[in-house]
Amino acid sequence: MRNNLPMALVAGATAAIVSAVIWAAITVSTGYQIGWIAVGVGILVGFAVRLAGKGETIAFAITGAAFALIGCLLGNFLAGIGFISQELEMGYFEALGSFDFAETGSLMGAMFSPIDLLFYGIAVWEGFKFGPVEGVEVMGGEEA
Repeated sequence: MRNNLPMALVAGATAAIVSAVIWAAITVSTGYQIGWIAVGVGILVGFAVRLAGKGETIAFAITGAAFALIGCLLGNFLAGIGFISQELEMGYFEALGSFDFAETGSLMGAMFSPIDLLFYGIAVWEGFKFGPVEGVEVMGGEEA
């Protein structure tokens, strides 16, 4: 069996979480959100989906794209929690545990910049492009 969508989903989710943690750590340690990290998230997720799923259909491209976006959003959220923990001088997990998740939209909005859309878009494209096995048609005759 060549295509393995369940493994692609597990690998995509794992890569999204790992890359989000790395993104958050870099953002909090430098004090800057570096948009190009989103591109790395997309590439990492896409390759994870490709290697684990060995997929040859559009489903694998969409899986890569979706988890790339999730990784970017999660990275920003985790960075926001990191900034909150610094501001309140408490441990990261303490800040995460005491965070009112009803305020997630406010936190994400406070951290949002219009340029984020560009980097998120590039990350989604990278996840989409690298998700299926190379050479697979993912859009109207185009090869990935």
